[in-house]
Amino acid sequence: MPQRSAPRVRTAPESYRELRAGVAPDLREARGMATKRTVGIAMNGITGRMGLNQHLIRSIVEMRNRGGLPAGDGTVIWPEPLLVGRNAAKVEAIAHAHGIERWTTDVDAAIADPGCEIFFDSATTGARAGLIEKAIAAGKHVYCEKPLASTYAQALRLAELARAAGVKNGIVHDKLYLPGFLKLKRLIESGFFGRILSLRGEFGYWVFEGDWGQPAQRPSWNYRAAEGGGIMIDMFCHWRYVLENLLGPVRSVSCVGATHIPTRIDENGDAYPGTADDAAYGMFEIDGGIIAQINSSWCTRVYRDELVQFQIDGTLGSAIVGLRDCKVQHRVNTPRPVWNPDIPNTIDFYGGWTEVPDNEVFENGFYAQWAQFLKHVVLDEPHQFDFVSGAQGVQLAELGLQAWRERRWIDVPPVAIRNGLSLV
Repeated sequence: MPQRSAPRVRTAPESYRELRAGVAPDLREARGMATKRTVGIAMNGITGRMGLNQHLIRSIVEMRNRGGLPAGDGTVIWPEPLLVGRNAAKVEAIAHAHGIERWTTDVDAAIADPGCEIFFDSATTGARAGLIEKAIAAGKHVYCEKPLASTYAQALRLAELARAAGVKNGIVHDKLYLPGFLKLKRLIESGFFGRILSLRGEFGYWVFEGDWGQPAQRPSWNYRAAEGGGIMIDMFCHWRYVLENLLGPVRSVSCVGATHIPTRIDENGDAYPGTADDAAYGMFEIDGGIIAQINSSWCTRVYRDELVQFQIDGTLGSAIVGLRDCKVQHRVNTPRPVWNPDIPNTIDFYGGWTEVPDNEVFENGFYAQWAQFLKHVVLDEPHQFDFVSGAQGVQLAELGLQAWRERRWIDVPPVAIRNGLSLV
């Protein structure tokens, strides 16, 4: 076998290299004799919206700005990123802007880089499984955006390969860290709802077609099925872990999908056919008789407080939950409407809800996830959201697509990991 050449990695100018130490003088002094544990991370896809803003700037760069991640045993974990992207000019500019020394356009070289313990991917869904397989074969721990893969079979294979290789693996689960959802979790654990009956959710916004002066807010591959696009494969991965961690296991799914906008304009100004679903209207049966309905759409205009909003109804109370806010109405504050279309409504339905206070400072969800995964790698702390969790999300998306095709309810079977490793 021919040997791979050394990674073609560019470095930032000297004026930025001093930032690589990453620890402000006051934090160095405060830490005293703390041991610095450097963790190299090959970060692929950092020119994209999520990769740049959430994973790089608000997580890894922020962690470095804080002087590293305290590990609790006198060790400070120091993330050392190697930025990876296809556009050299963009990647270099991002590296310079954030004081990061190393960058490359060669993803294979980044995976092979002996200085990187972790491979992270937030690039296109269609290429993800192949890159993760290479990273696992190279002995790297892997953390990635969802969906884990384009198909359930691919996702299961990645989970099996990672477990067989003994590499640590994780998948993004950011919605659980939204302040509104953390407040909802607090309400559930307090018993506020009594017996939970149902959840109704609305997610989405209008993504411009690109044909009249307003550019699209999402990349064109999102609307091409062959490239891993589609709102079901995108959002059902989120809804699986949200529903299961808040309410309970999802037992069955029924869904109707749609491609409402048949033609869109791509990044080059060319028209292309939308071949993936851009809206999904799903129902989910959850343990305990709970019914969840979630509409996910890139073809809806927003008339609500936030881009995602859930309503949870229980025997003792209800809650309205968004990205940041959570409002509740207890049974004793519930108005008593009577249907009568012949007279004007006299009840202020909005006024009967009470804001749930923060009572804490909420960490950025992506930062919190990175902190979890880095401690999992360095300290072997437990990490619930591994590739099996990622496979469960892809499974629900595929079952939703199947339910749409067959126009029926589909039961959700357990996720089976072969080779005697586990059965979930």
